[in-house]
Order: sequence, then structure tokens, then C-alpha cells
Amino acid sequence: MKVIQNLVPASKYAIKCPYSMTPQFVVIHNTANDASAEAEISYMIRNDNEVSYHYAVDDLGVVQGIPENRNGWHAGDGGNGKGNRYGIAIEICYSKSGGPKFEAAERNAAALTADILRRHGWGVNKVFKHQDFSGKYCPHRTLDRGWSRYLDMVKAALSAGSASGQARELAVGDTVTVKPSATTYATDQCIPDWVKGKTDTVAQIDGDRVLLKGIYSWVRRADIKE
Repeated sequence: MKVIQNLVPASKYAIKCPYSMTPQFVVIHNTANDASAEAEISYMIRNDNEVSYHYAVDDLGVVQGIPENRNGWHAGDGGNGKGNRYGIAIEICYSKSGGPKFEAAERNAAALTADILRRHGWGVNKVFKHQDFSGKYCPHRTLDRGWSRYLDMVKAALSAGSASGQARELAVGDTVTVKPSATTYATDQCIPDWVKGKTDTVAQIDGDRVLLKGIYSWVRRADIKE
């Protein structure tokens, strides 16, 4: 799934995503308004409220506002709450009015959820709702329509990906090799010759960056092969 990135600048990390994070699950939200994904992320970045989330999804696609390796303030369970400190937050747009635009946004959110599960090597048991952490009735319209129905959409998206014959998504725990043609790490530092051709294990994935366990360095996805 194509994701447009409009990431919070590092200068606002202290407000929006102050902690590094190794994600453990996905948390689903509804926005409770009728703004687009682009507008949701832009507003989140612009204001100085301690409210933040990783992705906003509408009927047209996905916009990412926070890297998956930073925490967000979305689950309502406090500064050390499990939801806030370990959850990848997805906001589904157009939930105030509902209708076709919300239904399309929800389908896109299910596809995004499935993509995240594949990348991290997780199952559907790693999908939670905001309500699980704070008791708030959120994602409100998704809950009204049936939570198990949403999980079934995620399962269908996972199955569709497998049945399509497409290459399996890279996941944490996979064994990969740094290509001999690689020149620089994702941090733009030079890759030494002893790393090239080295086999290592994926420890974390953040967009097009992959953290390798053995050398504990970030490399670009294009510079590794399974």
C-alpha cells in the first residue's frame, strides 16, 4: 500500500513522540470528524497538543505522521501506558458522518493494518481498539458496525495478499544479506567492506529502513536481499 509521509519534524518530538519505541501491536481509532487524512496529519503537526498518531487513513489513501519507531499520544492510558508506548496508531477518517467515504477509508485502514501485521510478523491478535486501553468508545463508528467485522476485513486483506502470489513482505526475524553494491547506511555513513555480503537478522523495520540485529545498524531496504 502506498503511504504518503508528512512526518513530525524532530523539533517537535518532545511534544508529539518523545520516546523511541519498538512497536508491539496496532491500535485502531476513528477521528470523530470529517477531515481528510492529509488534513488530520497536518493539523496534528501544526498544533502543540500532546495528541499524536502514526497514520491517518481516508477514502483515497494513507498519510503517515510519525515513524513507527517513535511513540504516539493516542491511547489515553498515560505517559507509561502500554497503548501509548507500544502501539502503532491508525486513525480512520470521515467517521462523524459515515457513509461511502468512511466505508472506503475503513477498507483502506484494514489493508494498512494487514500490511503492518505482515511487516512485523504479527497475527490479527495484535490488533486492538482505543477502547481496550482507556475505556473510551473508540473507534466509535467501527464499533457500531461491529469490531469482529473489522477484524474479518483485516483477515481478508491478509489472505488476499497471500493468494495474489506477491512476494512475501519482509518481517522482523527474517534473515537477509547486505548487497555487495551497498555504499551507505540509512544514516548516510559509509558501509565498510566487511558488512557487504554479511548475513544478518531483521530486528526492526521503519518504512524503507531496516535495523539489522548483528551489526545494529540501519540499512536501506533496497540494499538487502532475502
